[in-house]
Formats: sequence, structure tokens, C-alpha cells
Amino acid sequence: MHDDSHQDDWSLETLAIRAGHHRTFEQEHAEPIFPTSSFVYESAAEAARKFGGQEPGNVYSRFTNPTVHTFERRLAALEGGERCVATSSGMSAILSTALALLSAGDEIVASRSLFGSTVSLFDKYLGKFGITTRYVELSNVSAWEEAIGPNTKLLFAETPSNPLSEVADIPALAELAKRSGALLAIDNCFLTPALQQPIALGADLVIHSATKYLDGQGRAVGGAVVGKHDVLEEVFGVVRTCGPCLSPFNAWIFTKGLETLSLRMKAHCENALTLALWLDQHPAVNKVYYSGLEAHPQHALAKKQQQGFGAVLGFEVIGGQKGAWQVIDATRMLSITGNLGDVKTTITHPATTTHGRLSDVQKEAAGIAPGLIRVAVGLESQADIQRDLAAGLDALAAG
Repeated sequence: MHDDSHQDDWSLETLAIRAGHHRTFEQEHAEPIFPTSSFVYESAAEAARKFGGQEPGNVYSRFTNPTVHTFERRLAALEGGERCVATSSGMSAILSTALALLSAGDEIVASRSLFGSTVSLFDKYLGKFGITTRYVELSNVSAWEEAIGPNTKLLFAETPSNPLSEVADIPALAELAKRSGALLAIDNCFLTPALQQPIALGADLVIHSATKYLDGQGRAVGGAVVGKHDVLEEVFGVVRTCGPCLSPFNAWIFTKGLETLSLRMKAHCENALTLALWLDQHPAVNKVYYSGLEAHPQHALAKKQQQGFGAVLGFEVIGGQKGAWQVIDATRMLSITGNLGDVKTTITHPATTTHGRLSDVQKEAAGIAPGLIRVAVGLESQADIQRDLAAGLDALAAG
């Protein structure tokens, strides 16, 4: 069997390639896929022991699958968590966490600048069962403190935010959570453990849409929650009972994606910073939102708690929605899609796509202006990315 008992000595790059794989009797080098729904036992007594939890082993792929476990162990190692529970999507990771930890009458304090579907989940669905969410400005620690009440059980934030690159002070929020008896969950899918490790900064839980940079090539949908074993046991119970489980094939894709995570994220960051600096000088651009720019209000904080600034940036163009659509429609290489985390550069208009379901008031509070464009910078030639954007931007500047 492959021995990873000494992985405490390994760097993140090595963990991303080696951790979590328990080699089978076949002595395979690459991680295998176990596309099976169930497992066979030598006797009725063995089946009873495994179903009853007296003996470790696989029972049913909804909640015990070797390929999924490999991905979970590897991601937990990368995030510095005791345990990981994989789910069918990033949204099901958030839902499973909420169902595991919250009851009617409990409250969430969350940042205003959340992914639109997360807001819908909190307000429309959790709200239906008596769970209230209060929204605050992500970077305003005082606002978080004021919003916390006796029934607050969960603080939830994405940092950096989508698509304005706002940054939360994770250690400060962790201290607030600890004082109030709440848990702090950080959505880390924009930076990944290659660039930010929230647990080391004091967070209790890390949420991932593995669909994004953990995969890195836009191939599969999945999610994950990382944290302490006792908390994750509750999340595992939800996945086991309610069934939002990750498929073995998708787990295998994510495990292989992790092998190149550090290399990809460094390259994404380099491309994104170069593009942000170029956009910042363009006459058709009113403002660029990227925490890697020194003018960004949380640049110093981002530099302190992150190992890079990520690949997602936003920029406002002149001409409002019409101007934004003109720039997007003029591209010939960039992919017009709401997804991100791909080696292919993607471009979208948040106000009518990713945040389209928010009310005008919610959009304004979240800073989603009509002229805002989001680009998730991929790994193509920087010159080609700029050339593709320049077609629409230059035309817009020329009037």
C-alpha cells in the first residue's frame, strides 16, 4: 500500500500530487476510478459490521467510494483540514453545510458580495425554513460585528469577492466568530489552497466549487467542504442521507486536476495582473477591480493573507450595459460564459448573467453596475487576450 503517513513534511506542491492515494493490491501508479454503485462482502457478518460501522469499509457509493475518498483526503491535506466531504456541486456543498449546522431560528451573517445562487439559497430556501440571513459589506469588520446576534450560528464569506475582488480580513472574522460562538465558513474557490488557506487564518470551514480551479479545465461539476472532523461528520450525515454526492468519475477528474494546481494558479495570477494593468490604462475603462492593483483598497490585506491575487477581475466600461455588451460581442477568442476557473479565458456581463436574479437594489448594494464586465483570465497568450478585448474597447473609446 502507498504510504503517505509522512505527508506532514511535504510541501503543498507535493501534497497536490501525492496525498490521499491509498494504493490497491494492483500496485497502480495513477489513481484508479471505482465506477461502482455497491460493494461485495465475503459474508453476511462482514456486511453487517460494515453497514453498522463496526468495521471500516465501503458500503454504497452515495457515501463511501474509494475514488471520492482519494479526492477528499488530498483536498483536506492541501487546505490543512482534518477532513473533507465532497458533494455534487459547490452549491450542494453550501446547502449541506447549512442543513448540517443550522436550525429554524438560527441566523447567518454573510457578505453582500456573494454568488447570486448563494443569495437565493439563503433567502428563498433557507429562509423558508426559518433561517434568517443578514448581509454586510465584506471588508467592513465593524459591520460584521454589529450584525452578529445571539442566534448567529454561521458567518459566511467569499474572499476575494466575485467580481469586484473585495477582500475579507479572515483572522478578524475568525476572532468575531470565536467570540460569538459561531462558525466561520470561507468560500475559497477563487484562490484555492495554492493561494490562500483560510483554516490557517482561523476559519472553521472552507467551501469549494471544485468545478472551478480545482478541476481547472471546465470538465466536471462538484463541490467540497473542509474542516474539523466533528463538524464534517454532521455534513457527511447530510450527504449520506440526502444524497448530494460526488460521482467517482468527477472525483477522479478533480484529483488529477489538483496535480497541476500550483503551477496553474501562478500562471493565472501572472496573466491576470498583466491584463489588469493594461485595462487600467485603457480610455474606455472607468475602473478596474483587482486586488493585485496597488490602488485597490484592500491590496495590503490581500498581499498579507494571500499568496497571489487570483485570476478573476472586473472592469467597468463607458456606456453602461450597451457598452459592456459591445465589448463582449466584439471578442472572437474569449468564451462568453458564466463559468470560471478554466484554462480558457471567459467573459461575462454579471448584471444579466451570474447576478441576473438579484433585484436592482441587491445589485447596487453588491456593486454590480450595468457597465461591469467580468473576465476570468485563462492561460492563453497574454497578447492574444489583450488583442481580443482591444477590438471592442478601442471601438468603444472611439465613439
